Amino acid sequence: MSFKNARIRRSHAKPAFFGLALACLASSPTLAQGERTGGDPSFATFTPYDDAIDHTIDYSLWDEAMRNLVISMGPSLRETAGSPPPSFGTRRQYGHTSRYRLEGTRIMFSFLDADVIESFGEYRRDLEETADKVDIQSLSRNEQLAYWINLHNVAMIEQIAENWPVRQPRELEVNGVPIDDARFIMVEGIALSPRDIRERIVYANWRNPKVMYGFWRGEIGGPSIQREAYNADNISRLLDKSARDFVNSLRGTQKQGNTLQVSELFEEAAPYYFPNFEADLRAHLTEYADEDTQALLEATSDVEANVKEYDIADLAGGLREPTYQNIQDASGTQRSFRIPQSMTALLAQREQKFQRIIREGRTGTVTFSNIDLPGDPDDKGEVE
Repeated sequence: MSFKNARIRRSHAKPAFFGLALACLASSPTLAQGERTGGDPSFATFTPYDDAIDHTIDYSLWDEAMRNLVISMGPSLRETAGSPPPSFGTRRQYGHTSRYRLEGTRIMFSFLDADVIESFGEYRRDLEETADKVDIQSLSRNEQLAYWINLHNVAMIEQIAENWPVRQPRELEVNGVPIDDARFIMVEGIALSPRDIRERIVYANWRNPKVMYGFWRGEIGGPSIQREAYNADNISRLLDKSARDFVNSLRGTQKQGNTLQVSELFEEAAPYYFPNFEADLRAHLTEYADEDTQALLEATSDVEANVKEYDIADLAGGLREPTYQNIQDASGTQRSFRIPQSMTALLAQREQKFQRIIREGRTGTVTFSNIDLPGDPDDKGEVE
């Protein structure tokens, strides 16, 4: 499988779901523009233009990759996953032990061969070169946002894949610098780190906090990576989906006594989106909270950002296990697939969870997206 050439495609029909002439957004009430970009004037070049051109970027190759490499663990049941049994024949614990291991999505890093891993770097460089063919900041705001999120996530997957096995992605370094701050991404001649893309470009120029759910950190404790690439048409829907998944999960919100415990990622984004941390965050969480999470909000009086889980969001737990099991396909034919015992156990737990969801009638999500109704504004699908 190879993922090359992020193609620029000119659209001859005006998109129905977002406008093409939007003013740049106002600064945060607590941060001036210079502060939002870390005081570095070079990042001002990525400020979206007032007038957008009618171009799109084709992410079909990355879309294919995500559908093949990402597996969903299903919605959170707000229950801690118990301790898994030790691997057969050893006291060492392989695989995932996280209490959040049945939440979110996973990437199958342990199954990737050298050609696929190499193609991630090629695709990242193709995305970088796309910015040499068209000014990213001249595209519609949704196109820009999709570009930055996809580039960030491609770069993270590339580095983790090249260095796997690794237990915690934040331990990775690129040229001696921690991965989140390593400037190994080059756009328009400016070296960027994953943190730069999140904070100095996107957080600095988009005022809707749901953008934070698009960025994949490689960790179980962060927002899920989606099983499709972001694009201008689906980005609002996918960000809402990711926000609901995270807010209504144990890795997003919990209750301890009178305290609402939330992910530390909310505190990281606070200077941009939650300046009055508790009040602003509660208002944001309410927007996506289901019935159970709303009950947590109403039953707590304090907020503490102390929820975290740094283990890798893969199927193998970032380790190569020496014990394997052969599996059969649906016809019962014996195949040569060798699956680590801990992964087999994890997938069995996942299946049991899905069966419970079906038994309890928790299935079914109706999403209305990109439906034009009389009187709708032209930019109703725009992420501000």
